[in-house]
Amino acid sequence: MTGAAGLRGPWAYGLTIETRGLTKHFGRQVAVDSLDLAVPPGAVFGFLGPNGSGKTTTIRMLLGLAAASAGTVRLLGKEMPGSFQDVLPRVGALVEGPAFYPFLSGTANLHRLDAAGRHADPATRKARVGTALERVGLSHAAGKRVHAYSLGMKQRLGIANALLSPRELLVLDEPTNGLDPQGTREVRNLVRSLAADGTTVFVSSHLLAEVEQICTHAAVMSAGRLVAQGPLSDLRRSGSSRIRLVTPDPGQASTVLARLGLAPEEGPGRPDGQVLTADLARHGPGAGHPSPEELVAELVQAGVRVRGFAVERESLEERFVALTGEGFDVAQ
Repeated sequence: MTGAAGLRGPWAYGLTIETRGLTKHFGRQVAVDSLDLAVPPGAVFGFLGPNGSGKTTTIRMLLGLAAASAGTVRLLGKEMPGSFQDVLPRVGALVEGPAFYPFLSGTANLHRLDAAGRHADPATRKARVGTALERVGLSHAAGKRVHAYSLGMKQRLGIANALLSPRELLVLDEPTNGLDPQGTREVRNLVRSLAADGTTVFVSSHLLAEVEQICTHAAVMSAGRLVAQGPLSDLRRSGSSRIRLVTPDPGQASTVLARLGLAPEEGPGRPDGQVLTADLARHGPGAGHPSPEELVAELVQAGVRVRGFAVERESLEERFVALTGEGFDVAQ
């Protein structure tokens, strides 16, 4: 499923983020092209695509930091930009990395940032800053100057700033970009804990491994266009699959597979036989091809000696590369 229009089931109502035809031009360049995005409540939603695919531009339009050239945006059920004053206090965001006063402590930075908010209550500021620092695991470093923070600690401090008030939606743009493995784990665990408490988390990333580990849903961007979106499990299932057969009777096996509508290809030879591979239908058996069990039965009935048989699913990485025509970073 690739659009907000025509959604069914839990996607049909109460979307946390919904865009219709969202478009952004920079002169003649189309940065975002007719984007229909649908983010269900309570999801950890991965906004995935290679660098330059339009992710940050989309986030800036969602948050009112950039004007759309065309299309509509709804956040928390409200039409944007008309409802920004009502909606934005319920949305936390970390866009393009956190910026702090390096010679002030984490606590002092949050106090200054909180004081700049029109809706921030000065009477509860100290308690809220302390709670936010505790939430992101920085209580022990609250009095330390920020220039001494690691990059992962600065990212967590940025998220603490976004959590100074209760948030229904948290938008994170590349939250693990440039972090070492420890910093990545810190941010990943924090996102999981926020989602467990009911916050919808929208995570932009070009790191496929991060999306796989923390997200429940994802959308895939390529050159400004949405090429797929839905639950992560559906995106995994939507790829192609192939059979891998090991047999000492490759010619006879090829004849049987061709008769069943497959196009077998010979792989490397092995001591126990020849490897044959063949693509199944993109959505697996049932769309014109027999099931794996039926394939094996047909091969055995034809006298083919089957030494090994497996169905190999297209990996999520392979699926996304097929959708975008570009590679993804799969590790930090």
